Amino acid sequence: MNPLAKTDLSHPRQRVVELLQHVNFGKVDLLVQGAEPILDPRPRIIETRKMGAPNGPRAESELQDFGLKQQLVDLFQTMDEIVDGNLSITVRHGLPCLVEVERQNER
Repeated sequence: MNPLAKTDLSHPRQRVVELLQHVNFGKVDLLVQGAEPILDPRPRIIETRKMGAPNGPRAESELQDFGLKQQLVDLFQTMDEIVDGNLSITVRHGLPCLVEVERQNER
């Protein structure tokens, strides 16, 4: 069953949601081990900033709980599928929109 709300997630996955909301636009390189995100050492973050426009975290980043958008559900399903690897997550409006997966050749 897919988690429906932020509080249904493990603590590391909740922190990933918060991290993506804080980045808002950019890229996050994240290590995944045992299908869980590894946050120590800290993920590599590249923020994209638009000149002449507001930048910064999403307003939702202050909420304790909320329903998960499908993009987040898909991200966590990807973690479940790859189990161990590196993800390069492109973030737009605080949500993952593209994920590149790097893992060891399984052959």
